[in-house]
Amino acid sequence: MKAFICGCAGAALTDEERVFIAEAAPWGLILFKRNVVDREQLRALTSAFRDIVGRPDAPVLIDQEGGRVQRMAPPHWAAYAAAARFDPELGPRALEGAKLSARLMAHDLREVGITVDCAPVLDVADDLTHAVIGTRAYGKDPARVAELARAVIGGLIDGGVAPVVKHVPGHGRARADSHLELPIVGATREELAARDFAPFAALRDAPMAMTAHVVYTAIDPERPATTSRKVIQEIVRGAIGFDGLLISDDLSMKALGGPFADRARAVFAAGVDIALHCNGDLSEGRPVAEATPELTGRALERAEAALATIAAGPKPFDVERGRAELAGMWATPAT
Repeated sequence: MKAFICGCAGAALTDEERVFIAEAAPWGLILFKRNVVDREQLRALTSAFRDIVGRPDAPVLIDQEGGRVQRMAPPHWAAYAAAARFDPELGPRALEGAKLSARLMAHDLREVGITVDCAPVLDVADDLTHAVIGTRAYGKDPARVAELARAVIGGLIDGGVAPVVKHVPGHGRARADSHLELPIVGATREELAARDFAPFAALRDAPMAMTAHVVYTAIDPERPATTSRKVIQEIVRGAIGFDGLLISDDLSMKALGGPFADRARAVFAAGVDIALHCNGDLSEGRPVAEATPELTGRALERAEAALATIAAGPKPFDVERGRAELAGMWATPAT
């Protein structure tokens, strides 16, 4: 088993993808809208992946945050609110609503074989936060962001889905979209610690986290967090104190450059546990797999600990009652 997560191109695995997965033995699979049709199709896709790797608990991941980042959407699944709406619109019931929303999303995911949600977003917004984060952030107050994210983590785990907090150590100050270019943040270390790092420190016990493709000039002016040993060791593992499974953001994003094997090697050299490659392009995925080590040692222990948080499966839950309760919250003005 190798320390990477791969994507796939469509709604079912091709013969070429099946051979690649069997030979490369990735730790997990990540899905996007291009991979989603309906419940029956998703169950078949997630089962096929697990059959090939020979691990019934092999993680299948997705980004299901609510709002505009919701890979499983109507008409087959409910629409969920974006993070930015909870505090201003639900008022005193925001924490309850965030947890209930996450619990319902977990039900949707778990019933089709998806066991890891790349959520919640812990990035702290400001007036100039780029739209790539935008309404995905819970707000501008680090303490409140942490409170709401803690509620979401609880809802996901109760539903048998492991959360991945992102984008450590903070994407809120970025003025560029890391899918398209490399954001550079010039805030001081003190400013970053007071705001950006704070939610991640408060939730340092989360089972998994995803890195930011962002340069923090006060810490490492040359490398983004994902490939910076200084950021990973001094900030993520050190100042923030996160000791869970650390996953890179997508290696195919344009914030990173160079050959894909070099990108993967840089991720592991920095101290990241798992490399993530999302787009399903095997011309990129193969060199990532070749440059990825076996999942062993402390990284394996972290991976096992992350999956252990959901090993017991979902707690008992009345789904229809939960949906009605959540709908009632939004129908009642905040007081």
